[in-house]
Amino acid sequence: MLLGQGAAYSLRVISFVVIARLLGVVQYGVVVGAFALVNLVAQYSRLGTGTLLIRYVAPDHSRCAAYWGNSVLVTLFLGVGVTLLLHLVAPHVIDPASAAIVAFTAVGGCVCEQIAIGATQVFSALQIMRTAAWLAQLTSMLRTITAIGLLIELHHATARQWAIASMLASAVAAGVCVTVVTGRLGWPQFTPHLVWKHGREGVGYAFASSTVNAYDDLDKTMLSHYGMSEANGIYGMAYRVIEMGTLPLASILLAAEPRLFQIAASGAGPVISLGHRLLKRASLVSVACALCMFVAAPLIPLIAGPGFANAVVALRWLCIIPIFRSIHWTMGSVLTSIGLQRYRTLAQITVVILNYCLNLWLIPKFGWHGAAWASLATDGTLAVLTWCLAENIRPVIQRAVVESPCS
Repeated sequence: MLLGQGAAYSLRVISFVVIARLLGVVQYGVVVGAFALVNLVAQYSRLGTGTLLIRYVAPDHSRCAAYWGNSVLVTLFLGVGVTLLLHLVAPHVIDPASAAIVAFTAVGGCVCEQIAIGATQVFSALQIMRTAAWLAQLTSMLRTITAIGLLIELHHATARQWAIASMLASAVAAGVCVTVVTGRLGWPQFTPHLVWKHGREGVGYAFASSTVNAYDDLDKTMLSHYGMSEANGIYGMAYRVIEMGTLPLASILLAAEPRLFQIAASGAGPVISLGHRLLKRASLVSVACALCMFVAAPLIPLIAGPGFANAVVALRWLCIIPIFRSIHWTMGSVLTSIGLQRYRTLAQITVVILNYCLNLWLIPKFGWHGAAWASLATDGTLAVLTWCLAENIRPVIQRAVVESPCS
């Protein structure tokens, strides 16, 4: 999973560089505007069906066809609906040039890419991690190949040309993913009553994903709102390195998630015990990553250019975030796997509000320094809240009824 996630992230980095050269500053900005709007709501296209699939298929693999079929059905139906809604709303939210390509971007991001992610989760639930890791980077690989091909062939393209090409690459990736799942596991089954049965739970998972995007991207949005473009570039560069530093941690949890859901069928106790063991390993990994980023921070201006010199200080402020995330990601996964996602979501909503208030106060006074301090406070608070929830609601956890595989 580390190799798969690392390859996908590396491909995205290469893709961004190639696309920037292909489109130029103005057209690249048009694409970024459309992508940002789509990314805010893309997780609602599946309505949490991927997490539901892992939760209910990991204990009983015979359920796979039904939950995979429902994931595809929901994604197609809601993805088209979200695309139409974005097409109508976009002219009132973003600039006209970005709004003109939102439909293409949404088809790629809300329909095709979500189906590919669902296929990856099928193999994760079955603990076939080699195939899951390969499928996880397929969309990024095809988009990167497409971007390189356009750069070689056209040298320069418009935002509309890239949006269409990216959509087609995503569609090919989705087709390959569906073919692989069908070839390995047979045709999907469509059982709409399961969608209705787990609808409320799925909405909770989707909402939780949207809150993660909110507290990750709210500070960058507000820096832009205040016209601090240079500060946003410095902060954004440092944050990109932080995202790379959390890859090992994310890979551990992606590999462990199906196991957490699987043993949850036996009760909350084994899940909490496994969560503690995972946390010890995740903490060691995150501390090592934090130290590496602190020491290697001076390399940023050598790689990205002298204009990013202040990103060294920003990264050294932010480098402890992976330590906080090792706590709230691990203990949050424990809460999710035993059916207490609502507590995790409540904690996430709390820190979104905290993040907004801190940024509103700190950014106008201190620029990217304020955004960095707000991020540290946000991730630190979420780590404390999630830890307290997982440790101090044991009576609630023990009374919670975790659905058995035959229910």
